Amino acid sequence: MTAFFNEMYQGQQVRAPYAALGDWMQSMPAELRSLKQAEAEQLFRRIGITFAVYGEGGDPDRLIPFDMFPRVFTAGEWSRLERGIKQRAKALNAFLVDVYGRGEIVRAGRIPGNLVYQNAAYEKAVVGIKPPKGVYSHIVGIDLVRTGPDDFFVLEDNCRTPSGVSYMLENREIMMRMFPDLFRANRIEPVDNYPEILRRTLASVAPAKCKGDPTVVILTPGHFNSAYYEHSFLADLMGVELVEGQDLFVEGEFVWMRTTEGPRRVDVIYRRIDDAFIDPLCFRPDSMLGIPGLMDVYRSGGVSICSAPGAGVADDKAVYTFVPEMVRFYLGEEPLLQNVPTWQCGKADDLAHVLDKLPELVVKEVHGSGGYGMLVGPKSSKAEIEAFRARIVADPGNYIAQPTLALSTTPTFVNEGVAPRHVDLRPYCLVGESIELVPGGLTRVALKEGSLVVNSSQGGGVKDTWVLAE
Repeated sequence: MTAFFNEMYQGQQVRAPYAALGDWMQSMPAELRSLKQAEAEQLFRRIGITFAVYGEGGDPDRLIPFDMFPRVFTAGEWSRLERGIKQRAKALNAFLVDVYGRGEIVRAGRIPGNLVYQNAAYEKAVVGIKPPKGVYSHIVGIDLVRTGPDDFFVLEDNCRTPSGVSYMLENREIMMRMFPDLFRANRIEPVDNYPEILRRTLASVAPAKCKGDPTVVILTPGHFNSAYYEHSFLADLMGVELVEGQDLFVEGEFVWMRTTEGPRRVDVIYRRIDDAFIDPLCFRPDSMLGIPGLMDVYRSGGVSICSAPGAGVADDKAVYTFVPEMVRFYLGEEPLLQNVPTWQCGKADDLAHVLDKLPELVVKEVHGSGGYGMLVGPKSSKAEIEAFRARIVADPGNYIAQPTLALSTTPTFVNEGVAPRHVDLRPYCLVGESIELVPGGLTRVALKEGSLVVNSSQGGGVKDTWVLAE
C-alpha cells in the first residue's frame, strides 16, 4: 500500500504549520461542524458562486464543495515555491517571445520544431508580434502537487486563462467570517490584494499608443460560460468594465467601448475567451463572441490583449516536458521546481512503455483540461483501460503519460468526521512590468476517498490556503 505524505501529521505528532489547528479541530463538536458547513454552503449560494459542467442535462450550475479545514504552508515553504513559480513564469514567457520570433530554442535543437510549429495552439497570426513589455502570458496558473516534506512537482502550466482565483478569494472571505478567532490567533498572509495587483499588472502592459491612465476591461463570452461568476467578480473588485464582444468595436487604429456617454477607447483587454473566438476576421469566421478587426489593432500596437493570442502553445502537455530546458536555455539557471516524469506517446519507445504499464499510469490528452479525457490506471477497470489503450494507439501523439504520484493529503471534514484527502495547489503568478503572486492559491481537494482527481468537474472541492507570516 502506497504511503502518502500527510501534511498535518508526522506519525502521531502534529507538524509545526498545523499546530494551531489541532486543538481547533478537536474542540469542534460534530453538531457545530455541521452548522458551520451549512453556513458556508449558504454563503456560497447567496453570493452565487457556481460552476457549470458541460454536457449535463438540465441546469448545469452547481455549488462547488467547500471544505472548512484550511491547508497551511510555512513562510519558508512558500518562499521556496514562490521563487520556483516566478522562475517558471519568466521562462515560459521567454519561450513564447522566442517561438513567435526567431525560434532560437528550436534552432538549437533543445525542443522539436514539430511540437511547436505544428501545435494546434500555435497561432501563425501573431508571428513577429512582440507584445508590450515582452509578455505573452500575464496570468500563469501553475498546478503543483506535493509528495513529501520538501518534494513539490509541477503537474501542468496554465498560460491562457487559468480560472479559480475567485474561489481563492471567497474561500478566505468565508473562513474569516465564520472563524474570526482562528485568524486573530494566527498570523496569516492576506490574499485580498490580488485584484489590485492584477489591475496594476494589466495596466503596466498598456500599449505604447496609450496616453494617460489605461482603460482596462474584462472580455467575457457571457453568462453561459462556466467561469462567468469569476469574470464579473473580478471586474467588480478591480473597478473595471465587464464587456462582451458586442460591447466593443474597432474604428481607426483603436478599440472602443460603447457607453451611455459615447465611445470610450480601450487600452487593455483581459480576455476570458479562447483564441479561436476573439476576432472573426482572423480566426473562426462564425464567432459571435469576438470583435471584428481586433487583431489588426493588436498588431499595430493600439491595444494589449491579456493573455496574448498564441500563449497556449506554452501550456501544451507535450511542450510541458521541455519547460526545465526552457529555464536552462533562457535564464541560464537550474529549475527550482521539477516536472513530473512524463512519457510522450508520440515517441515509439515511450509509447511501448506506456502501453506496457498502462494500469499503473495516469494518461492525459495533450490539450485536455478539467479532468476530462484522462485515464487514472490504478483506479480504472480492465475494460476502461483497454478502451483507452485503443484511443492511444489510434492517435499516440495526442497523449502523454505520467506515473501515479503519491499526492499529499490534508485533513478534510467528511461525514464521518475528519479524514485525509488528496490535494493539489494552483498559485496565480501575475506577469507585467514585474512578476508578483499573492501568498496563497487555490487548493483543490479530491473529496472521494482514495481519489486522486481534484477537478471540480470530477467531484473535487476547494479549501482555504494559508501561508503563515514569518
